Amino acid sequence: MIEDGYADFAQRWNPILDVYDEVGVRFAHEVHPSEIAYDYWTTVRTLEAIDHRPAFGLNWDPSHMVWQDLDPVAFILDFPDRIYHVDCKDTKKRFDGRNGRLGSHLPWANPRRGWDFVSTGHGDVPWESAFRALNSIGYKGPISVEWEDAGMDRLKGAEEAVSFIRGLAFDPPTASFDAAFSTKKD
Repeated sequence: MIEDGYADFAQRWNPILDVYDEVGVRFAHEVHPSEIAYDYWTTVRTLEAIDHRPAFGLNWDPSHMVWQDLDPVAFILDFPDRIYHVDCKDTKKRFDGRNGRLGSHLPWANPRRGWDFVSTGHGDVPWESAFRALNSIGYKGPISVEWEDAGMDRLKGAEEAVSFIRGLAFDPPTASFDAAFSTKKD
């Protein structure tokens, strides 16, 4: 049944990707529960199903990886040629033996939830490591902030999140750190 599902996905998406190839479009799929690729191994399987076509890439959104206990930085490093968009959204985990991973049908911001979306920079995403990884793979694509936090005012939180990300979106160095020692001044 699983193999049939990936075959069906490929049958439906390959004609779409053909058109994308013709017109120069690259699709960025968000790895997200309820999607064909929702974690590391389903992402591998999805890319295999379409023979790693360049028109199909990934929207890196670490918020869904964190609550699944996936390493969002390793994801960047393992799929360097597939990261087509970066979506900065954060998650805070609160697994204490009572709060479950599946949310327990509790509303957002309820402290009994095992995890919740929070304003970027207030959660468990290792943002600095992620941006260093993005630099290491030469990522030059778009970076957006997807703001979701049911416990914070959106105008304060969104502005703060954008400032936080701008502080991390630094350029990689153009020379090694010790190159300054070989520079002479007259």
